[in-house]
Amino acid sequence: MTEEGPQTTGRGRPKRLRRLLISGALALTLVAGGGAAAYKYKLFSDIGDPVSFGKVQESAAAVEEIRPGVSMPTGPKASFVRTYRLPDGTQIGRTTLTGAKSGFTGDVWVWVPKQYDDPAYAKSAFPVLISLPGGRGYPTNYWGTGPGLGLQKAVSDGANAGTSLPFILIMPVHNADTKHHFDASDIPGEPKMGTWMAEDIPDFTRANFRTFTSRDGWAFMGSSAGGFGAFKHVLKYPDRFKAAIASGVDIVPDSPLWKGNTQAMDENNPEKLAEKLIEEGGPDVYINFQIGTKETGREKAEKFMKEYGRGPVHTTLQVIQDGEHNGKSYVRGMREGALEWISKVMLAPTPDPAVR
Repeated sequence: MTEEGPQTTGRGRPKRLRRLLISGALALTLVAGGGAAAYKYKLFSDIGDPVSFGKVQESAAAVEEIRPGVSMPTGPKASFVRTYRLPDGTQIGRTTLTGAKSGFTGDVWVWVPKQYDDPAYAKSAFPVLISLPGGRGYPTNYWGTGPGLGLQKAVSDGANAGTSLPFILIMPVHNADTKHHFDASDIPGEPKMGTWMAEDIPDFTRANFRTFTSRDGWAFMGSSAGGFGAFKHVLKYPDRFKAAIASGVDIVPDSPLWKGNTQAMDENNPEKLAEKLIEEGGPDVYINFQIGTKETGREKAEKFMKEYGRGPVHTTLQVIQDGEHNGKSYVRGMREGALEWISKVMLAPTPDPAVR
């Protein structure tokens, strides 16, 4: 007979220990500063607990007539754990996904706007913004693990003000390890990070959320290496994705893992992809470059815009005054115009006028 260890909650502390710590700390806090202080110091934390999204989906799915262009969650349903709760009550959840098409396993963070669980929108799809980080991009995505950067609040504020859309944010890892960068591509002999991003992540999103069937409901945003992945995918798969916000971006693939494989690199080179799209005459795609005045790279973005920003390739530049090469600067740029810009070319959720 073996002795069982204490019950745990995912990666957190044992439940019993967690309750004891909370109880003791709560008692001290209530004496010293009252209940408000307890919340301030997160003694009532539910981080690590199971969380679900789409409370209105079951009733909506029972409706015989689903709106044209709306894809209800197809399943299988993923299991999420809560990683953060924002002041407006919205939440960030994390799950681990093994891509059926890429074979790659990595974490994905998700946030949905408040409108998503509003009964008035129960029959409506929502636009998706796949958000890619810069840097290592593994084993975390800082858009999901760093809500202090303000991405979620920027989306909420824009939606509440009516200046931009309430996007679903899907925030996957975009590299396969901490040692290499994979250019968000299927580099021969390496993990298929391009397939992960362009196929597995959208499939996962459709399985769990109300989405648009049209590409007009699908977009990317990303910073630095993530910005490269964002606008590269829009150019490579214009039939699947319509727009991208690419911040502090690389313009051409530069991973040493290519090892001189020119043909494979060209298949993932935004310049080559843009040229091909122009020759084919569409479909139209929209790319917003964001560059801070305190970082380099503006000349590369402007060169791309001059050479390839024509025909079906629509480009614009958001200059961030005093902006640096970091997430906070790029979120500020999104607030100052990029979110409103991308919202104008994407499909919007529509409430049911019969529901009040």
